[in-house]
Amino acid sequence: MLEPRQRATALLVAGCFFMEMLDGTIVATAAPQMAASLHTTPSSVGLVITAYLLTLAVLIPLSGWLTARYGARRIFLGAIVLFTLASAGCAASGSLGLLIAMRVLQGAGGAMMVPVGRLLVLNGAQKTDIPKIMAYIVWPGLMAPVVAPLLGGLLTTYASWHWMFLVNLPLGVAAFAVARRLVAAGPTATPPPLDVPGVLLSCTGLAALTWAAHLVADTGSGWPVVASVAALAVLALGAAGRHLLRTAHPLVHLRTLDVASFRASVTGGSLFWIVVGAMPFLLPLLFQEVFGWSAVKSGAVVLFVFVGNIGIKPATTYLLNRFGFRPLLIVSTAGLAATVAGCALLTGATPVAVTAVLVMLSGATRSLGLTCYSTIAFSDVAPERLRDANALSATATQLAAGLGVAVATVALRLGGAFAGTPSGAYAVAFCLLGAVGLAPMAGALRLHRGAGDAVRTTLARPSGRAS
Repeated sequence: MLEPRQRATALLVAGCFFMEMLDGTIVATAAPQMAASLHTTPSSVGLVITAYLLTLAVLIPLSGWLTARYGARRIFLGAIVLFTLASAGCAASGSLGLLIAMRVLQGAGGAMMVPVGRLLVLNGAQKTDIPKIMAYIVWPGLMAPVVAPLLGGLLTTYASWHWMFLVNLPLGVAAFAVARRLVAAGPTATPPPLDVPGVLLSCTGLAALTWAAHLVADTGSGWPVVASVAALAVLALGAAGRHLLRTAHPLVHLRTLDVASFRASVTGGSLFWIVVGAMPFLLPLLFQEVFGWSAVKSGAVVLFVFVGNIGIKPATTYLLNRFGFRPLLIVSTAGLAATVAGCALLTGATPVAVTAVLVMLSGATRSLGLTCYSTIAFSDVAPERLRDANALSATATQLAAGLGVAVATVALRLGGAFAGTPSGAYAVAFCLLGAVGLAPMAGALRLHRGAGDAVRTTLARPSGRAS
């Protein structure tokens, strides 16, 4: 049973996670208005999104070392302040360059805010409390990309794009006030010297990968440029991996991936997150460009993803305790693949109720899957490796969520090459995304039958034998 302080801290981190994820997706809805206000082109506004996602991906691996060096409370409170002040700076920006600079600062705050907050909740928690903790933290990340199109549309229609950032101010002030009273100062350690080569190689690789995703999503980019940046990402990340495995005091201990359940969470969960990030981008395009729906109608139907998320959430912990991780991961990956591929059958003549039910089922399967992946990540990790596991998991999640739009764009381009109509292109794209969503099942099938049992309170069967 979670203590009141643990539950309150988990809800606080959940709110911070919602702010971080919302700001990563909401800007896309206001690109035309922002471009006109800043006297630039809508395509250039894409840099505002990329600068934020790039900063998140690059700085998250540093969160573990900074926490050890300065203490989790100090870093967490500082991150909230930085994120909130940078949001105010974004709203006050009068040029594209200044807005991008403020987004970089905002990303720096977000990169520390959520991983360090999650570490605060997990540190000292009982293994059996982890499912409840992760259930609190995961759902805002699922809700934000779904709410963003409708909320962004309403704000830009009835107010201005500045309000997309101004809404963070009262939220940030409230989060700081609560965190200051709730989060106790813990002991600080004397960490090993900062792994500078690891920082440089990791930052270069993660930045190049994020930039390659931006170039892919930007339909005006040439493939030679994309290939060059992607090659740089592969080389830098490969060199980073080699260095981190060999150095005495790595920035992040990659040996944490030796834990089978954690490795399954990072690999399978990343593929799962990619599909989750792609759907809120692809569905509104289908509804508006092919079906001719209004932005409000499209956003309202996409909100049924959130209905599915919330509908399954009260039963998630019970299902985990009753059936275990392996069966639920198999069911959720199969369900996600089926519902995403099922979107290929949608047409403008499909009753809205049928479309809403399909979208709702997709939301339920993704909520169940991501809760399982997020929880099993820490089920078998030793306490002394928790900081490294948290940094690796947060980095993989952020990268996957950021790659979702790029993967959806590639799938749509491939669909256009194989199909002669816009509806056919979307059908192919949904089938391709369904295949990506099915891929994590291979890892789920290889899991030990009792994987993650350390965090369960009620076991349905003995966990002594492998499947």
